[in-house]
Amino acid sequence: MCKLFVEAATELWQCRARSLRIDGMVTSVRLENFFWKVLEELAERDGMNVVQLITRLHNESIAAGHDLGNFTSFLRVCCGRYLALQLSGDVPIDKSQPISSLNVDEILKSEARQIPDWN
Repeated sequence: MCKLFVEAATELWQCRARSLRIDGMVTSVRLENFFWKVLEELAERDGMNVVQLITRLHNESIAAGHDLGNFTSFLRVCCGRYLALQLSGDVPIDKSQPISSLNVDEILKSEARQIPDWN
């Protein structure tokens, strides 16, 4: 069973740091190549580049009152949720459909029914 994961291309889990500017502040984000690829796909769906997507995620998270003490973990979870929502059918696999065009409230309700209580 583990062979599927152990023998995957090592490039997937190699880390890469990208320097970017969020609201005038220069910062660096270090993620595994796998996550950079998912973020690129997410950004492309809505006509953005990765830096624009990350900036938007950061700003909207701050506006929602989230503590972003571990922003890279937040980005990894965003990637995982995106892939899981595609598998569940809540987010279309068709990459030409922008995420911004989806009924987010309905997706969140559907997701809430599928996610176990973490408490």
